[in-house]
Amino acid sequence: MSQKKNKGRQKGFTRREFLKKTGMAGAALGAVSIAPSLITRAYAQAKDHILIGHPNPSTGPLAGFGEASPWADEKAIAAINKDGGIFIKELNKKVPVKLKLVDTESDPTKAAELASRLILKDKVDLMVVMHTPDTVNPVTAMCERNKMPCISLDAPVEPWLGGGPYKWSHHAFWTVDKVTDLFSGVWDDYAAQGKVKKVVGGLFPNDPDGTAWVEVFSKKLPAKGYKFVDPGRFPYMQKDFTTMISLFKKEGVDILTGCLIPPDWITAWKQCHQQGFVPKIATIAKACLFPADVNAQGGDLPNGITTEVWWSPNHPFKSSLTGETAKDLCDTWTKEMNKPWTAPIGFKYAGFEIAADALKRAQTLDREKLREAIAKTDMDTIVGHIKYNEKNYSETPLVAGQWVKGKKWPWELEIISNKQAPFIKKTAEMMFPMPK
Repeated sequence: MSQKKNKGRQKGFTRREFLKKTGMAGAALGAVSIAPSLITRAYAQAKDHILIGHPNPSTGPLAGFGEASPWADEKAIAAINKDGGIFIKELNKKVPVKLKLVDTESDPTKAAELASRLILKDKVDLMVVMHTPDTVNPVTAMCERNKMPCISLDAPVEPWLGGGPYKWSHHAFWTVDKVTDLFSGVWDDYAAQGKVKKVVGGLFPNDPDGTAWVEVFSKKLPAKGYKFVDPGRFPYMQKDFTTMISLFKKEGVDILTGCLIPPDWITAWKQCHQQGFVPKIATIAKACLFPADVNAQGGDLPNGITTEVWWSPNHPFKSSLTGETAKDLCDTWTKEMNKPWTAPIGFKYAGFEIAADALKRAQTLDREKLREAIAKTDMDTIVGHIKYNEKNYSETPLVAGQWVKGKKWPWELEIISNKQAPFIKKTAEMMFPMPK
């Protein structure tokens, strides 16, 4: 097999490289030198609220990830503030939590700029950020620069680690290593029965996600007996996938996988059908996670697509704030928003659960002590148990799902494999092969 790789492919940015690229390294470093590293006791005494910064991709290609804000954020914060807020011993009083939500427009550079502004101008006490390395990495980079405690979620661990090492940021999500096992686990039974050739084509862009994912996939899949056809990296908003599709057809690809932003997947998938390439299985990360992004594909194009499921009504977890279950939270969302559940609801909510728990244990707004409290987190949340390791991350569980025509909604996500997390209920058997 000949696998052409883009020799100029870009690795995930380190924190220093990212800051240089955005032209902010000098400014950020200067800000650190003049900004006090600790909140003074006099300043803390004067505070009448705790301010949490929350950069969110409310618009742009990642808006499906950010859709549940501010709804989920406000649910969690209302629960935190129900009896007056969090008692802070340093202030000798209960202090309510307030949120500063800002729209990154799905732009990494803007995410960094907004994070810097939240820290230096708005004087937030804590940062909570999530939704892919495009948002998480630049924000955690700013938090590291400015010694700001940061709770991050919802970005695969390996791309996030590429921005480290970390002291001030603590992360929770799953690893690409585990998702590779999840995806191949979906394919293995059909391959063993001879129903699908073990030939996998990959669509991975030139971004921190794409470069980290392909590095793992290109090593693990051959070790599992799969031939991995990698046509190389491509930029965002790619208009023509013909060369890649031709390679997949030539190499006899039966399984298509990738980790793309929704607009790129829609373009690629439509061109696959137009050019007569419909694999027996399509397992796509990132672009096929949420109802809004799936609906945008149009027609029957989503039918049978498989993907990772990181949270659902079937996850047997409860809120540490109210005791509500994952299903309770999803049902409330559907009732109030008239929309189907979406996985980020749980992770948004969990970010504020972790924040509240750390603040209660820190009993101060001193940044260093708050950072230490976050590092010692050991709690159950609506997305599962969170306990950070020596690299500042905690893994959360994964199952696999498949999009099928729905009973209540146009498309519904069924859980079709729970090999990695049998405590999460499987809801359907997999549809195979992909409908043409």
